[in-house]
Amino acid sequence: MEIESFRALLTEQGQALLAELREFTADQELALATRLRREYRPHAPLGVPPAELVRAAFEQARLRQRAEAKFGADARSMYFTQHGVEQATRRSVAEWRAGRFAALGVKRLADLCCGIGGDAVALARAGIAVLAVDRDELTCEVARANAAALGVAELVEVRCADVADVDTDGFDAVFTDPARRTSRGRVFDPEAYSPPLSWAVEAARRTPFGALKVAPGIPHELVPEGAEAEWVSDRGEVKEAVLWFGTAAAEPYRATLLPGPHSLTGGALPDPPVGPVGRYLYEPDGAVIRGRMVAEVVESTNGRLIDPMIAYVTSDELRPTPYAHAYELTDVLPYNVKKLKALVKERRIGTVVIKKRGASVVPEELRRQLKPAGPNTVTVIVARTAAGPVMMLGQPAGLAM
Repeated sequence: MEIESFRALLTEQGQALLAELREFTADQELALATRLRREYRPHAPLGVPPAELVRAAFEQARLRQRAEAKFGADARSMYFTQHGVEQATRRSVAEWRAGRFAALGVKRLADLCCGIGGDAVALARAGIAVLAVDRDELTCEVARANAAALGVAELVEVRCADVADVDTDGFDAVFTDPARRTSRGRVFDPEAYSPPLSWAVEAARRTPFGALKVAPGIPHELVPEGAEAEWVSDRGEVKEAVLWFGTAAAEPYRATLLPGPHSLTGGALPDPPVGPVGRYLYEPDGAVIRGRMVAEVVESTNGRLIDPMIAYVTSDELRPTPYAHAYELTDVLPYNVKKLKALVKERRIGTVVIKKRGASVVPEELRRQLKPAGPNTVTVIVARTAAGPVMMLGQPAGLAM
């Protein structure tokens, strides 16, 4: 989208177009576009041709529909770019981070690489004055429009600049969200981020508090000295990792699960024990696994690992924990497709949920081999254990909180 087209969407005519497209569906697009181009032909706000204005409005309407998964009802009045929808922080995650900053006493924060302003809005809603910086002019226009649309413009100053040129003296905190994609795809080397990890770490250390968004798969050895590394998952899906500075955290790692929130800190426990599969199996949340805090789940469930390299915890007792999904097992058998198929048929199982870890099993292919049919349901977990590959059959114990 060209910046002139975006600005035209903010005019009276542009707003009227967006209002008409609020509930449109793909099957209506051709007829609706034809009608709107005809109706808006006499108007050319800011010199933008009517056809281009209609095209820009449809693009924005489609982006808003996509963004509802991240922003909920806010998306209906927000503005987006294609890149912005993909890279923006999910609202629930941004609100969690903003709450952490507010709890630290932060009143004034520099949001570097602010993108479309999702984090800036969450921070402002938490009562924090934000300087939102991005080097792309269109992205800055979008961020400014979002702050206005969501009623926090008085707390958000948007500046189009290179983040390296921003003086953060006098700010309580810095938050940096470096670009981790290029035209060639995702960037895995943190020094290839824009700006690089090393620069962002130094920027975070110039203020009393700092946070730096990184890829969830960042190697633990790259976590800087004195930083607190936090992995955040939303409804069981790991969304991001953040390096925090100035929090004086007693433990080096944190896993936060949303909604809740539930936060588990740790990372210093010794390797947990390994033993045979018991009555219950616990599957730790991805944020717990990324943060290497499976040992904390083992300790809280009075359990053990089924294999030293597999993140499945087993226990002979059922203990509630928000950090793992629990399954009550009915069968633990050496992995054998023929035997499993016979059990599925004998028990009239029509729905098979297949999970696997450390085993060369393709769930879709295994499900086809089993040919499930019947009214019953089972969860089948195939995993490597110290005694060899096993198949564990059971049902969720209903303890995920």
